[in-house]
Amino acid sequence: MTQMLTSLDGTPASRLAFGTMQFGGRADATASRAMFDACIEAGITHFDTAHVYTDGASETLLGQFVQDRRDSLIVATKAAYTGGAGRANILASAETSRQRMQLDTLDVLYLHRFDPETPLTESFAALAEVKQHGHIRQVGLSNFAAWQVVKAAHIAADFGLEIAVIQPMYNLVKRQAEVETLPMAHDLDILVAPYSPLGGGLLTGKYATGGTGRLSEDERYAARYGQEAMHGAAAGLAALARDLGTHPATLAVAWAAAHPTRPTPIISARSLAQLEPSLAALTYQMTPQTYAAIAALSPTPPPATDRLEAQT
Repeated sequence: MTQMLTSLDGTPASRLAFGTMQFGGRADATASRAMFDACIEAGITHFDTAHVYTDGASETLLGQFVQDRRDSLIVATKAAYTGGAGRANILASAETSRQRMQLDTLDVLYLHRFDPETPLTESFAALAEVKQHGHIRQVGLSNFAAWQVVKAAHIAADFGLEIAVIQPMYNLVKRQAEVETLPMAHDLDILVAPYSPLGGGLLTGKYATGGTGRLSEDERYAARYGQEAMHGAAAGLAALARDLGTHPATLAVAWAAAHPTRPTPIISARSLAQLEPSLAALTYQMTPQTYAAIAALSPTPPPATDRLEAQT
């Protein structure tokens, strides 16, 4: 059973988290506040940001929004996307994040990505130092491979730390996490909060109808989701959603959340209208038949041993 992430007053993490990457960027302060309020109304208790998002505006706005209910919310941020995962950068990043959000304690501080140039012993010594000061409650890892998480967990234990949560990419057209990351985390009792359940907006169906967004505006996302088969899966999801009388974004998020290891997908948007179909996944009843139909739209990755005959 995956461990529970809770707020300062013991409120458990919601089944979905909300990512504030767009706060202060594509979403101005008014739009950001509207999305935050809608998340609270829907029962979201887990909010995610990062030191590098929108040059600090994301953390600043989220910090403003959470103040009057701070103890009942889980606020997570990330350090060391740039500048490496050395001691000085982690300490400076964590302090900057606390100051931006005006929070004494961060519920989760992630290493934003694996840094092959810095020994993990240095990174976890720094994280232990920050925790000893009472500035963070939990440690997380983002964009780490399964073997890197296992190695990190072993080293973290030497400093009295546990890996509470990890953030891999996971959606219908990016299923690599199914091979080792999801089962590894389940076995080690680590919560998984996967990002991009909508595939950068691909799985909303908007690009098939001429819509714009990150896939049309950001070369990295265009490359990440540029394969023809991915767009075919998105078209299939849109058709299934029409048959079921729901929105493809609702299906995409609910499908990611319905994996047997019960991850907590991080939803995001740049407007309230764009957010609403993802929030609807909180109450969507995913049947085994619908789950299987969605899964059939993209290839199931082979097991880590690559012995497909063992699955029959």
